[in-house]
Amino acid sequence: MALAFGSSVTLSQYSLNFSSSRFRHRFASRQWLNSNHVSVGSHRFEGINSRCSITNTDVHFNHVATESETQEESSAVGPECSVPIVHLTSNILETESLSLLTGDTYVDSLLTTLPVLSKEEQHTLAATPAHPMGLYALYASCLAGNLVEQFWNFAWPSAIALIYPSLLPVALMGFVSKLAIIAGGPIVGTLMDHLPRVPAYNCLNIIQAAAQLLSAAMIIRAHSVPPSASSLLIRPWFIVLVLSGAVERLSGVALGVAAERDWVVQLAGVNRPIALAQANAILSRIDLLSEIAGASLFGILISKYDPVTCLKFATCLMVWSLPFAVFLTCLTNKLSSGVLDRPKCSQTCCRTSTEGPLLDTNNIVDKGVEVIKLGWKEYLQQPVLPASLAYVLLYFNVVLTPGSLMTAYLTQSGLNPSIIGGFSGLCAFMGVAATFVSASLVRRLGILKAGAAGLIIQASLLTVAVAVYCSRSASQQSPLLFFLCLIVLSRLGHMSYDVVAAQILQTGIPPSKVNIIGTTEVAVASLAESAMLGVAIIANDVSHFGFLAMLSLLSVIAAAWMFCRWLLNPTDEQRSLFSFDARC
Repeated sequence: MALAFGSSVTLSQYSLNFSSSRFRHRFASRQWLNSNHVSVGSHRFEGINSRCSITNTDVHFNHVATESETQEESSAVGPECSVPIVHLTSNILETESLSLLTGDTYVDSLLTTLPVLSKEEQHTLAATPAHPMGLYALYASCLAGNLVEQFWNFAWPSAIALIYPSLLPVALMGFVSKLAIIAGGPIVGTLMDHLPRVPAYNCLNIIQAAAQLLSAAMIIRAHSVPPSASSLLIRPWFIVLVLSGAVERLSGVALGVAAERDWVVQLAGVNRPIALAQANAILSRIDLLSEIAGASLFGILISKYDPVTCLKFATCLMVWSLPFAVFLTCLTNKLSSGVLDRPKCSQTCCRTSTEGPLLDTNNIVDKGVEVIKLGWKEYLQQPVLPASLAYVLLYFNVVLTPGSLMTAYLTQSGLNPSIIGGFSGLCAFMGVAATFVSASLVRRLGILKAGAAGLIIQASLLTVAVAVYCSRSASQQSPLLFFLCLIVLSRLGHMSYDVVAAQILQTGIPPSKVNIIGTTEVAVASLAESAMLGVAIIANDVSHFGFLAMLSLLSVIAAAWMFCRWLLNPTDEQRSLFSFDARC
């Protein structure tokens, strides 16, 4: 802020009382003073003909002091002090500048002089990322990490399914991983809010890679030893595999939340919605393209080589990608002028309530429970809770997706590994197409109605898919392929809602709580998925797959109903948050 006075100043009836404890001021380097009399003892300038500038100033006008008040204040100042009171009285103050002494009037007059951008200029600014080079480095870092992660997500269930002909080990590993996310998600999110972004992100990358390498070593060990008559659940290699898999998933979830809910907002600009939406879409495409590449690559490898060779290739990929990912993470911060080193809002907002619990090691369990309770409380109080719950309900769908259970089921059904890999790749490709379709839906329907359309499309196609599966005979493969094709098409609606829901949640969640709410949302989604995995553990026979598919379908229908109900009965807060959406 800059104030400029260019007038002949003479002593009159008003004076400005500047409190040195309330503002900082800096005078311009050039001042012209034609002084008739300077009283050093009283610290007054009587009769100043000046032209001065005050820049970088936060000025608080408390009141207009009378002549008697100023005399009392000036007499109380010791001669050894600097001049804390400057009396500028001018004829202009009697006519024009008197109105500036009122704070509200001053702010209003200041805002009216600000230039107003045209619509084209506003659109250009909103579509320009704050740190474009940093965003490109983030994209490359996410590509390196997601490619290995998606390759591994497709490799380990296939390798385990070839050892044990049941859904039990895959379901149990997924169940324990979800429990780890439920319990550890809010705690890790709180730690991420309190730790520096770049070191914490690199540390999670290292932990995830170490857990993946340990899991691969355990599966290779299982393939190398002859089958044992003892139960799979009590074998040492399987216990280590379950624990390392839980650590790998928790680290992956924390990395995803940090990149998609925090880093991309800092790099694109929180006040640049178009650039933020484009960055969200690019991150979704990177994740889906990595899924296509990872599934296709492992499908090709497993069709030509034995599982141990494929797992060794996966370990080499993990080792080579880790230094590359760490380097790109540091490069992201450097290219963005250190914006990721700035303090987080949540640090100052939550410090009083969480710093003590995190540092008190005597009651670490009790404090951890308090952090989890805080995360759930913040999650339930968010203004877009119905949209988030609809997103969570989709995680009950554990079999009508290209996940570990579907991969294990198709492997045990005798389907060609190339077809299984092609199924996962096509599902990811439909997700990439959804990033473009969702943009068209938002333009035509609005952001909220676009989300409803995506859920309705998914529910409709999955209803037909389940009907086809239940009506087929066990010996026919053509209905099974048609069943898979319908699931592929349903991914278009699923990923459309996924992209739209990300924008809805970024709009509704306060920036100071984005990490704790984001990780708690993942924990709630993991709770939903773990419930279905628990059912799959009980009904682990392949013949019960139709029952699991029916439960998954009901969860998708419930998600569509909940979101549409929220859309048809909007609250005042919803109208306020999405007032820019003319079609809401």
